[in-house]
Amino acid sequence: MSEEERKELSRAEWKVMRIVWRLRKAMAREIYTIAGEEHSWAAPTVKTLLRRLVEKGYLSATPVGNGFVYRPTSPALATLQSAADALLMNAVDEATGPLLVHMVEQSPLSEADLDSLQKLIDAKKRSLKKRER
Repeated sequence: MSEEERKELSRAEWKVMRIVWRLRKAMAREIYTIAGEEHSWAAPTVKTLLRRLVEKGYLSATPVGNGFVYRPTSPALATLQSAADALLMNAVDEATGPLLVHMVEQSPLSEADLDSLQKLIDAKKRSLKKRER
């Protein structure tokens, strides 16, 4: 299943994905324990979320003994970029700028991140000025 064909993640599924990305690969029991500690979820709730994530193509599940090892099928950044692309595709034109401003305001950014953003903004401004001529 390609990135474009995947169904969107629910808020709870994102939380489980963050756990699995952090661990890189994990036995189901590890995920249940962490999700229980972080979100007060019972094991059956986490099992349901893991099953959905496998069905949607975000996780792979490999049987090991009487359990499963779960692995993300793509890196966190690629999945987040795909979600951001979908968000921007659905944004109303006039809302794109304010949406990006909001995302920057809400994000913990390093100085290097801000430098990269500034370079991108400067390049966009130059491109816009060239088109206006």
